[in-house]
Amino acid sequence: MSKKNKPDSQGFVYSTDSNFSFKEEDQNVETLLPAQQKLRVRLDTKHRAGKAVTLVEGFIGKEDDLEELGKKLKSFCGTGGSAKDGEIIVQGDQREKVVQWLIKNGYEQSKKI
Repeated sequence: MSKKNKPDSQGFVYSTDSNFSFKEEDQNVETLLPAQQKLRVRLDTKHRAGKAVTLVEGFIGKEDDLEELGKKLKSFCGTGGSAKDGEIIVQGDQREKVVQWLIKNGYEQSKKI
């Protein structure tokens, strides 16, 4: 399959236009230092059947670094979760533990919402 026909993040699968090409997104974003990250920690229950999750938003950097941070936070809290689309999801109301870990590891004072 040629590159022209591969799906992209915008949902395009195929184009009959012979001049069509996907716009490549810049995936080489450098990860900021922890002191420069302005992370927001909040509780969310939307679209989760009423179950609470702690969201960490505002991470700027590579997807691998986001996943690594998510893994450390989940391990510290002793819960499950995921890291995708620039945010980390930790199961349950873990806001205090997450903020405590972020401050301990050099991240800027996080806001709680």
